[in-house]
Amino acid sequence: MTTQVRTSAGSVRGRREGGVAVYRGVPFAAPPVGRARFAAPRPPRPWDGVREVTRFGPPPPQPGRSTEGDDWLNLAVWTPEPGRTGLPVVVWISGGTYLNCNAANPHLAGATLAAAGAVVVSAHYRTGAEGFARFDGAPDNRGLLDQVAALRWVRDNIAAFGGDPDNVTVFGQSAGAGSIAALLVMPQAAGLFRRAILQSLPATFFTADLAADVAKEVSAELGRPPRVEDLADVAPDDLVAAARSVTGSLPQREGRWGPLAHTPTPFSPVVDGEVLPVVPWVGLAGGAARDVDLLVGHTRDEFSLLARGLGDIDEAGVDTLINGLAPTPGALRYRAAHPSAAPNELRDLAMSDWLWRMPALHLAEAAHAGGAGVWLYELCWGFNSVGASHSLDTLLVFGTAEIETGLTEAGPDAVAQAQHLSDLMRTELLSFASAGEPGWARYRPDERLTRVYGADSTLARYPEERSRRMWRDQRFAALDLTS
Repeated sequence: MTTQVRTSAGSVRGRREGGVAVYRGVPFAAPPVGRARFAAPRPPRPWDGVREVTRFGPPPPQPGRSTEGDDWLNLAVWTPEPGRTGLPVVVWISGGTYLNCNAANPHLAGATLAAAGAVVVSAHYRTGAEGFARFDGAPDNRGLLDQVAALRWVRDNIAAFGGDPDNVTVFGQSAGAGSIAALLVMPQAAGLFRRAILQSLPATFFTADLAADVAKEVSAELGRPPRVEDLADVAPDDLVAAARSVTGSLPQREGRWGPLAHTPTPFSPVVDGEVLPVVPWVGLAGGAARDVDLLVGHTRDEFSLLARGLGDIDEAGVDTLINGLAPTPGALRYRAAHPSAAPNELRDLAMSDWLWRMPALHLAEAAHAGGAGVWLYELCWGFNSVGASHSLDTLLVFGTAEIETGLTEAGPDAVAQAQHLSDLMRTELLSFASAGEPGWARYRPDERLTRVYGADSTLARYPEERSRRMWRDQRFAALDLTS
C-alpha cells in the first residue's frame, strides 16, 4: 500500500510496511557535484509530479563499496501515521568513524522505533575526505553542514509526516555522537532540535593544523595538492582509496599526529573557529546548549571490539601508549588504580576511557555546568566475550541486536535478556524524546546518579569510579600536531 506526502521540493510516494509508512531516498539537499563538490549544501532541486521513494538513496562515498550515483544527500523517514500531528521526532545521525554512513544498514532501521510512537529520520551526510578533509577553497566540516541542512529540512517538512517540528531529538552513536556534540555548540544548528541523545561520544576533535596535515597526506596519495581546484575532478572512489591508504598507515604516524595514530580514522570535526567555534566540552560548560536536554551514555567495554584486531602489548608498550594519550592521567596512575591488570587489560581500560567513556562523562558534566538538563547511563550487559561492547546499546535501542551478532547462538536466556533490555531502553529513550524524562533522576556531579543497564537494571552512582577519579582533572581539547 502506497502513501503520498508533499514536501517543500515536491510530492513523494512511499509505502506502508509492517504497520509504519516508510519513505526512502528523499533529497534534503542538492547533489554535491561539479562546482558544489566540496561546497556547503544547497537546497534540493524541486521536481514536478510525484517522486517514488520506496528504495534507499545512494549513500556517500565510503570504504568497502562502489559509489552509486551522486545524489548522496538524502534521508529516510519512518512514521506510524503520516496523517497524524504532533508526534515526537527522532533524527538519527549515523556513526562509522566519520568514514561510513548508510541509511540502508539493517542494524539501524527505524521501523521498530517508529512503531513505538515516533517519527524517525535517518539522514546521510558526507563522510571521509568528502565531508571532513580540510581542503583549501572549501568550508570545513561539510559533513556537519549537511547535518544542519537535514535538520532544516526536518523543521520545514516533518509536520507532513506526522511529526512535531518543535519536538525534535537528535540521536547518534560514536561519530554520530561526536557530530551531535559539535552541533550543540555550532551557531548554525541553534534552535533546530530540542533534545539530544549521545551514545559513546568520541574524544577526537582536530585543530585546523592537524586537519590540514591529514588532508595534505590524503591528497598526496593522489599526487595532488589539497586544493579544491586540484581535486574537483578526482573520482569519489579514488578519494576514498587515498583516505583508506592513510587510515591504514595511522600507526606509523604517531610521531607527528600523536594519539590520532591509535584511532581507526584520520577524520574528525575540525575546530576551525567558524563552523565549529570551540570544542564541545568548553562550549557546553559556557552555556552554549543550556536550552537543550541531553541524554548521554556509553558502554562498559567500549574498546573490546577494536582490541580483537590488535596483538598483545607488553609492559613498556602499554606505558608508552597511555603516556602518549592527550589528555592522559598517565600510566603510573592506571597501574596504581589497577595493580593486578595485565598489559592488554590496561590498554583496553585506558583506550575505553580516553576514546569514549571519559569524553561522555565530561560532556555530561560540562552540559550540567552550562545549565542544561542531563541524564547519564552505562550499558553493563553483554552476551559474549566482548561484553558490553561499542555499539551494543544502539542495537538494543533499534531492536536489531539479533542480526548477525551471534546473539541467537548465545542461547535463549541471552536472547530473552536482550529483548527485555531492548524494550526497556527503547521505552526510556522515547520517553526522553517525547517529554524530556527518561524515567530516572538527572545527573548531578555531586550525586552522579546513573542508569545502569544490565540483567537487572538499576539507578546507581556512576560505575567507573576509578576512571572518573583519574580523569577528573584532565581536559579534552582539540588534538593537534605533535611536531
